Amino acid sequence: MDRATTIPAAAAASLRIGMLAKATGRSIHTIRWYEAQGLIPGVRRDAAGRRVYGEPHVGWLELMERLRRTGMSIAEMRRYTSLVKAGRGTLAQRREMLAAHRQRVVDAIAAHQSALMLIDAKVDFYDEWIASGARPALDPNRRPAAPRRRSG
Repeated sequence: MDRATTIPAAAAASLRIGMLAKATGRSIHTIRWYEAQGLIPGVRRDAAGRRVYGEPHVGWLELMERLRRTGMSIAEMRRYTSLVKAGRGTLAQRREMLAAHRQRVVDAIAAHQSALMLIDAKVDFYDEWIASGARPALDPNRRPAAPRRRSG
């Protein structure tokens, strides 16, 4: 979503929760949940006690959603948010935390790619079976046995 066309410049400094929801594609309920979990830093309240968000919150919610989708736990997200709130002195810790999470994501992608290769082979197996009417000789779930070593 192009935030520049979604949020008028004058309103970007003082978004109400409905505008933030529209700008981020998240529900009001989701935004409130993130805030209740301590995952949205810097939320101000106006004189009437209403939440006031700014343009940085749009990007922050995107980051939190991406971290959640990539398997970062809520506890880790809270820790990261806490480090951000603590300021520049935590830059190295934040970098280390995100680098470790990145490696977990890379490992998960590799595992999914391996699983996808097996699924593709199985689909090809069934395509061949359907096309020929005869069961193919090699089932992709079975790997050929390793050659035996002869002793002596």
